[in-house]
Amino acid sequence: MSAPKFTTLGCRLNAYETEAMKELSQQAGLKDAVIVNTCAVTAEAVRKARQEIRKLRRKNPDARLIVTGCAAQTEPQTFSAMEEVDAVIGNTEKMQPDIWKGMAADFIGETETVQVDDIMSVTETAGHLIDGFGTRSRAYVQVQNGCDHRCTFCIIPYGRGNSRSVPAGVVVDQVKRLVDRGYNEVVLTGVDLTSWGADLPAKPKLGDLVMRILKLVPDLPRLRISSIDSIEVDENLMQAIATEPRLMPHLHLSLQHGDDLILKRMKRRHLRDDAIRFTEEARKLRPEMTFGADIIAGFPTESEAHFENSLKLVSDCDLTWLHVFPYSKREGTPAAKIPNQVNGKIIKDRAARLRAAGDAQVDRHLQAQLGKTHHILMENPHMGRTEQFTEVRFDAPQAEGQIVQANVTGIDGIQLVA
Repeated sequence: MSAPKFTTLGCRLNAYETEAMKELSQQAGLKDAVIVNTCAVTAEAVRKARQEIRKLRRKNPDARLIVTGCAAQTEPQTFSAMEEVDAVIGNTEKMQPDIWKGMAADFIGETETVQVDDIMSVTETAGHLIDGFGTRSRAYVQVQNGCDHRCTFCIIPYGRGNSRSVPAGVVVDQVKRLVDRGYNEVVLTGVDLTSWGADLPAKPKLGDLVMRILKLVPDLPRLRISSIDSIEVDENLMQAIATEPRLMPHLHLSLQHGDDLILKRMKRRHLRDDAIRFTEEARKLRPEMTFGADIIAGFPTESEAHFENSLKLVSDCDLTWLHVFPYSKREGTPAAKIPNQVNGKIIKDRAARLRAAGDAQVDRHLQAQLGKTHHILMENPHMGRTEQFTEVRFDAPQAEGQIVQANVTGIDGIQLVA
């Protein structure tokens, strides 16, 4: 009998939760199972999940196949109807030890085939601590789950539920334990990170949490925060950007578009000038700050002029790391009902143009690092990342997990050489 095999599709939070499920399934004694942690962000993501399930069934004909994640939460019937699937469990259920014990004890006899409850009724976020994943250098701490906003293109609130926050004390304790285990960098992660604290007593803000971690865990060398909504950034977070060198100068922004009319149709809470103003203010406080951003190409009704505003936003905000999403119609979202959908070939072309603009920005950023000295966190003996999350290659092996000071001497593709 073999240990369960896991496949993760989608976001960093899914990857975090897969690591938690590995621990839970191992503790439960689950064997000979394949678990697929799905993504629901686009219709294409759901199609890929179904394709992956069929492929995994062919490779593992005798294994028990369990489907979970956001697509399982939003479309349980889609996956339970697949002959390849033995069980479907929801996003809340996948983090519950009793579910995995039931799976291990008597998979078919005593466990319901579909265990997906109403995600909107969930009021707490499981603060499940994992040792980190990907490398032994960087650990992730989930501090928030769910989203209270209803962007017209997004299905995620129906897969993740409303926003729930992990209390600050629990987060600080987790960070302390990770530092004690030797991690030199901790990343705070969540679905809508800047909404952290809104459901807690006294309604603290993300900046309060960041300042508290940095104050109460003085041995933590590097703190990083993942994707944020810039319109929700609070005064304390701006203060941390300005005064805390241990907070890394790299922010990934949920921008989605560069045109005000399209932003309103997306039901976003910021306008174009808000994004530009935020990046300018952050750079004044921290000149070395770099930004990534999510941008959607081809949202319904997007004209060439609307798209040009997105393209121009890349340089106006001086964005470096772009995540470009070609819009795909997602049933169950208001945007899917908008009559003026953009032609698929046009969407593909616009996404390619955005990516090309992003590539040019990356090249510009790399050129600017030549001759500079960076503190680089080593992910493996030959590759690490700068404070701005730029990959750096070393010919001579370095100590994995350690922070090394090095001078940038060259560029190799999208990596610096030091």
